[in-house]
Amino acid sequence: MVAASRLGKKRNVFDPKIPGDDLPRLLKVAAIYGPNASGKSSLVKAMNVVSNLLSTTPSEKTLIPVEPFRFDPALKGLPSNFEINFIEEGLRFQFILSATSDRIFEETLISYPKGKETLLYSRTFNPEAGETYNIGDTLEGGEIVHNAWRKLTGPRTLFLSQAVLNSSEELNQLRTPYNWFKTSSLCIAHDGMSTWSLLSRSMLLQNDKYKIMLQNFLQRVDVPITKIRFEEKPNTKFNIGPDADLNDYVKAVEENSKTKLTHTTLLGDAEFDFIEESGGTQNLMGFWLPWVKLNYVGSGGVVIVDELDSSLHPKIVEKLVQEHIESDVDTQLIFTTHDTHLMNTKLLRRDQFWVAERDEYGATQLFSIHDFQGRDSEDMEKRYYEGRYRGLPILSRS
Repeated sequence: MVAASRLGKKRNVFDPKIPGDDLPRLLKVAAIYGPNASGKSSLVKAMNVVSNLLSTTPSEKTLIPVEPFRFDPALKGLPSNFEINFIEEGLRFQFILSATSDRIFEETLISYPKGKETLLYSRTFNPEAGETYNIGDTLEGGEIVHNAWRKLTGPRTLFLSQAVLNSSEELNQLRTPYNWFKTSSLCIAHDGMSTWSLLSRSMLLQNDKYKIMLQNFLQRVDVPITKIRFEEKPNTKFNIGPDADLNDYVKAVEENSKTKLTHTTLLGDAEFDFIEESGGTQNLMGFWLPWVKLNYVGSGGVVIVDELDSSLHPKIVEKLVQEHIESDVDTQLIFTTHDTHLMNTKLLRRDQFWVAERDEYGATQLFSIHDFQGRDSEDMEKRYYEGRYRGLPILSRS
C-alpha cells in the first residue's frame, strides 16, 4: 500500500520518517474491490497467517492455516510463501514465511537499522538435510540461549514465538516485531466483527472511560446510545493482559455478563440487550476497538477489515474513512468492500482504490486503479461499472 508519486490530496499519505532509511510514502487508507470469489477474503486471511501462528499452541491435531492453490496440481504439497514488510518502533522489518499445513520450511526475520539490511535469524528445512539455522551476528541472547530457543521450536512453531515467550525481560530485540504481529499494531477482522465486539465490551468492563469513548463514537455516526451498563454474575473477573488469549475473553464475556444499552429519543429512554441491536450497531461496537488503536494509540498501526461496509450505511463508512484521513496519526486502514459510494466522494486518490480479479486460471490478481490511464477528477464509480478497471462479475443471461 505504497503511495504513487505526483498525485494530490497529500493528507491521504504519510512519510514513515525512519532514520537513515529512504522509504516511500504510504497510503493512510486503501479500499479493495472485486466480485464475489475474486480472492479478497483470501488476501485478508493470508495477512493473518503469522498472527494466527503466534496466537495458537501447536499440536499434532493443529495444522498451520495454509493450503496450496488447488487449481494447479503441480503445487500440491508445495509450501505457501509469505513476505511481510512492516515498521515498528521506528524500525523496518522484513518477515518471510514458507510453510505447508504440516510444517514450516522457512522462517526469516531481517531488520533495517539506518537502512542497512541485518539478518536476525533464518531457519530452513530440507527433507534430505533436515532443519538448519543461520543466526545473525547481532541477535541478542548468546549461543546457549539461541540453542535453547531452537530446541523449543517445533516443525509447526515459529522460532519468533518461542524466543519471545522463553526469554527474560531484558531481551527485547525480537519482542518488537513479535508485538507488531501479536498485540500492539496489527488488527485483522476477517470473520465479521463478533469477536471484536466481545473484546470491546470486555474493555468496557475494565474501565468506565472506555464507555464514554464508545458512546461518543456511536453518537458521531448517529447511533443514539447514551448509556452502557453490564449485568454481571457474582465474582466475575475480566483481566486483560497483553498476551492473553482472545478466545478466553470472548468466552468470559459471553458466559458471565449481559450488555445493556440505553437509547434516548424525544419520548425518553429505552434499554435494549446487545443481542436486540441491529447488525450494524453490533459491528460498529466491534470496529470501535481497532478504531481506537488506529487513531489514538500511536503511529505504526495497521487495521485490516474484510467487508467493512457489512451492515453499515455508506455515509457511515465515508465518515469513518474521512476521520481517519484527517487524523494526525500515521496508521493504515485497509479494507475490502462492495460499496462504490467512496469512489464518488472525491475523498480518496486513484492509488487508494484497489481491485481483486480472478484470472482464467482461478488465481487472484490485485492491482490499483492508478495502473489505468485516467485523471483524479474522472467519475471513477461510473468507469468502474463500465468495466474500465475490470474487477466486475461476468453475469450470464438466462
